[in-house]
Amino acid sequence: MVNPVRTVWAGMSSQRRELAGAALLGAIASLSAVALLGVSAWLISTAAQMPPVLTLTVAAVLVRALALSRAIFRYVERLVGHDAAFRGLTELRVVVYGHLERLAPTGLTAFGRGDLLSRLVADVDAALDLPLRVVLPWFQAILTAGVTAVFLLWLLPPAGALVAGLSLVALVLTPWVVARTARAAEDRMAPTKAQVSAAVVQALDATADITAYGAGARTNGEVFRLDSELTRLSVRESYSLALGGGLSVIVQGIAVTGALVIAIPAVVSGRIEPVWLAVVALLPLALFDVLGGLPSSALAYQRFRGSAARLVEVEHAPVLVTDPAVPVPVPNEFTGLHLQDVSASWTAAADGHANVLALQGITLRIERGDRVAVVGPSGSGKSTLAAVLMGFLPYGGSVRLSDVEIRDAHGDAVRSLVGMLTQQAHIFDTSIADNVRLGDPSASDDDVAGALAQAQLSEWVARLPLGTGTVVGSFGVGISGGERQRLALARLLLARRTFVILDEPTEHLDGTTAEALTQTMMSALAGDTILLITHRLTGLEDFDRIVEIQDGRIIAQGTHADLLARGGWYAEQWQAESELHDMAALLPRLPIGTAVPGPVV
Repeated sequence: MVNPVRTVWAGMSSQRRELAGAALLGAIASLSAVALLGVSAWLISTAAQMPPVLTLTVAAVLVRALALSRAIFRYVERLVGHDAAFRGLTELRVVVYGHLERLAPTGLTAFGRGDLLSRLVADVDAALDLPLRVVLPWFQAILTAGVTAVFLLWLLPPAGALVAGLSLVALVLTPWVVARTARAAEDRMAPTKAQVSAAVVQALDATADITAYGAGARTNGEVFRLDSELTRLSVRESYSLALGGGLSVIVQGIAVTGALVIAIPAVVSGRIEPVWLAVVALLPLALFDVLGGLPSSALAYQRFRGSAARLVEVEHAPVLVTDPAVPVPVPNEFTGLHLQDVSASWTAAADGHANVLALQGITLRIERGDRVAVVGPSGSGKSTLAAVLMGFLPYGGSVRLSDVEIRDAHGDAVRSLVGMLTQQAHIFDTSIADNVRLGDPSASDDDVAGALAQAQLSEWVARLPLGTGTVVGSFGVGISGGERQRLALARLLLARRTFVILDEPTEHLDGTTAEALTQTMMSALAGDTILLITHRLTGLEDFDRIVEIQDGRIIAQGTHADLLARGGWYAEQWQAESELHDMAALLPRLPIGTAVPGPVV
């Protein structure tokens, strides 16, 4: 069974040497703190007997040295330890992001946006506690307790045995009690934080809809409920920490009192010198100050366990498509696409049961320069076909891209040949130029301007105060839907793909905007091979071929005229769209106050 903590620790393994150095430095600082109190006790006790001054010189110098070493070594330990921990955290974040990248885009559907954000930020940040609040404190505590117990065993064996036994209690029993009482709360802490993040992200994303439907109170109530649960878990965690702190104080008191009970008769009987009485009493006091931080370490470990388990879930999430060990090279130019008896299933990729096929027996050929439209009702398998062609989804049968089987090629190589514009292309919270330049990071400003001109955005950009430096906001919130899609189109044009898949690019636009964008795309992509996936039939009259899909199967294919003559879904949908288009064109010409005929209610 996979141990999540060990897995995450392995992700930070390159910094273990630096962390070992930090642990040693911290142990020296802790030992200096314990020795400082012991030497100070011996110095004060000896000075009380008024010996010659030279007798105290070495001890006085040692006190200064120990005071300096405690501060210096602690500072250096913090410096080295945090530097190593943050470097390890960077590596871990890269590892986690790499796992997410392998899952993207289709494999990420198992995680919500808020949940993913929590895993990538909060859960990864929690890994910082592993070296700094768990590994280093425990190493320092064990070494300091061992050295102190050995010294007391040499000085006064019964006192040394008592301190050694109580050190085991502080090292093992007290942290175990804290961990045991906090485990239930800590196991729920990370998932609850993720639920809070997910609820807040969803509420922010859907603010307009929530307000429109009057669901604000219900949404706020759900966020408040989750936050209250998180607060309750934090209170439970505080109880466990308080219990651990109380037990540490009790153990420390027992150690000091027990050492005095043992040392006083030893002094009276002459087994040890009287000056050692304060040393025997104060060394346990200093030692258990060091050990007093272990309950917090135990709590940090329990807290990290939940985060580590969530990170490992990302690592072991099923990857829908894996690249071959020895990928076949993909040509730089698109020469054709041939699908033969292709089937695909989302459920097969998710749980191994191919009980629902989204595509069945698809056979299709697209030659260079063709303009092919794939149409059909929602849920017919159109977007599944696009996922297969982009290398995002496993499939049965054969899909040969430029005479190379897609499953035999590296996914990035496939996507360097095939471009795609989706119905909701992601617009980043950065400038217009940076959003477009994602298509080609090496593109010059003139290249960006040319792509914007092809997407018919030049006049719009010219009206903006900052031009291409204008920041469009998260998801392009500062611009209209048509401008977002045109910006994504400019990015696609800059990428210079000769085979382009347009997956419902006008889905969320009004009719006029959709028609204008369609004309822009067809003009900008003139000469390229286009596969348009849509359920809107307007504008398909000039396509070389139209493929109708229903229930994952090709029902018919041919020209616009062929499918109209055949009848069925395509003809009915075309008639309905034509009527809506004619009505939309007629309404602006009607005199004000004219009644529009409609059904009698």
